[in-house]
Amino acid sequence: MVNIYNTDIDSGKLNKVKEIEKGAWINLVHPSESEINNICSELNISDNFIKYALDYDEQARIDQEEDTILFILDVPIIEKNGNTDATQYTTMPLGIIIVRDFAIITVSLKENIVINQFVNEKIKNFHTYKKTRFLFQMMYYNASCFLTYLKRINKETEVAESVLKASMKNKELLKLLSLEKSLVYFTTSLKSNELVMEKSAKGKILKLYEEDEDLIEDAIIENQQAIEMSQIYSNILNGTMDAYSSIISNNLNGVMKLLTSLTIILSIPTMIASFWGMNVPVPFQNNIFGFWITCGIAIILTLIITWILKIKHLLS
Repeated sequence: MVNIYNTDIDSGKLNKVKEIEKGAWINLVHPSESEINNICSELNISDNFIKYALDYDEQARIDQEEDTILFILDVPIIEKNGNTDATQYTTMPLGIIIVRDFAIITVSLKENIVINQFVNEKIKNFHTYKKTRFLFQMMYYNASCFLTYLKRINKETEVAESVLKASMKNKELLKLLSLEKSLVYFTTSLKSNELVMEKSAKGKILKLYEEDEDLIEDAIIENQQAIEMSQIYSNILNGTMDAYSSIISNNLNGVMKLLTSLTIILSIPTMIASFWGMNVPVPFQNNIFGFWITCGIAIILTLIITWILKIKHLLS
């Protein structure tokens, strides 16, 4: 899908246009091969720049070829986990291509919250023809999105923990495991984004304007805050998972101990009945109260064994 936008200089309103013109923003979302070829032919750029951003495993980085610059950032997304209705937080690459002083291109595999905010004009002082500022605004808002998703992850962790305190459920444990994986993805992506931001802030890749210097600094600070938050949440979640693992192991040991003790207790009457059921002379065989005496012996021995196991804390 290809959409072309341009900011009206007089009104500052974002307009959707049909033709690529100077100062335009071309937004590509999962483009077809023909769409990629058309854009590359019209702007005279390598199709590799677009295809790099469509590789799901592409790392955040900067690539430059003559006067065309490719910035790849990792952006947070929420997607379904397999065939279940459960959601998982992960990241995907977002390509930002600055084509000389002419236009800017964004490339992504699917719609995401960062691009949607710009399309819906939720970002203040956004102009398509201010390409450097546009790039830094995306960096800043991307870091803000990570912070938002990290707070949601923390909230979901607290909910899962509250459920686990009442009852150990595999569903909630798997939820915590999924959130733990998400934090690993986020931390890795944020650190890669930080390198791209710091390299951009040096002014060697792009010409920095005075009004944009504060913006890129704010973006770096916001990203660093997200890294710290992600690491803190990850450490807390790791500790929580270890604690629940120990609790589950301890509970299993308790169940096995109880079952073993019950097996010993139940074996006493069975053993007594086996002895007196043999086809050989046994005590009390001629006694009219032999059956009740035998039952009494079994009960007394069972109570003694139960008392011994109880004082050794093997029945709790």
